[in-house]
Amino acid sequence: MISKGISILILLILYFVLSWIGRKLIRGFFRRYRTQQMVSENRANTLESLILNLFGYVMFFTFAMLILQNFINVTAIIAGAGVASLAIAFGAQGLVSDVVTGFFILLERQLDVGDSITLEQVNGNVEALGLRTTQVRDFDGTLHFIPNRQIMIVSNHSRGNMRFLVDVRIAPTADAEKAMEIIKRACEQEKATNKNIVDGPTVLGVQEVSATNTVIRVMGKAVNGEQFEVQRNLLKDIREELVANQIELPLSYLAPLELGK
Repeated sequence: MISKGISILILLILYFVLSWIGRKLIRGFFRRYRTQQMVSENRANTLESLILNLFGYVMFFTFAMLILQNFINVTAIIAGAGVASLAIAFGAQGLVSDVVTGFFILLERQLDVGDSITLEQVNGNVEALGLRTTQVRDFDGTLHFIPNRQIMIVSNHSRGNMRFLVDVRIAPTADAEKAMEIIKRACEQEKATNKNIVDGPTVLGVQEVSATNTVIRVMGKAVNGEQFEVQRNLLKDIREELVANQIELPLSYLAPLELGK
């Protein structure tokens, strides 16, 4: 009994010492990971919590088996735990798939809280990112709960600068060269006053010619998330400059109504 008591005491001391060392090493790794990899706090906390929990479970199970071995034969317990784990795995395949997929989504930095994304038919901003589900807030306010195993293709719109396109329509009889010069001046003024424009805007030229209008395309790059605001402001300023310089804009054509038809 004395020898078994000493053995159990040594195992308990080893358990607490190794647990303390392991948790300190894991926290130190994630402290460096946050500063070097420029990851979000939310993702880093999730991964750190996951690995700490996994480490704690492995340590507890290992030392529990070592302590029980001093009193009973643990082979039957381990075999029973294996059968039970197999039964649970068959009954919860979807849950396991969600957790595994969610872990790799976090590990590979595919998504981040606040990102604007497209997941097949769902468009919106990521509100929460977990190991089982991902929550996406649609632009109309709907909150979607998506199981991670159903995430096949992720289109992330929040990585890097975004391109914007402005199609300016003028009348087919208007002077296209003069209109492009006016549009170019308006683009230069907008770039000088709008800090969200990072490249361009560049007047590409005439994009389309039809019987009702001539389309002049403008392209540039804006800070992520601001491209739509830049596009709206640029279109408004270009229209005002065209009107001020008497460039004719296209008008909707309505066919006259003939009697008897």
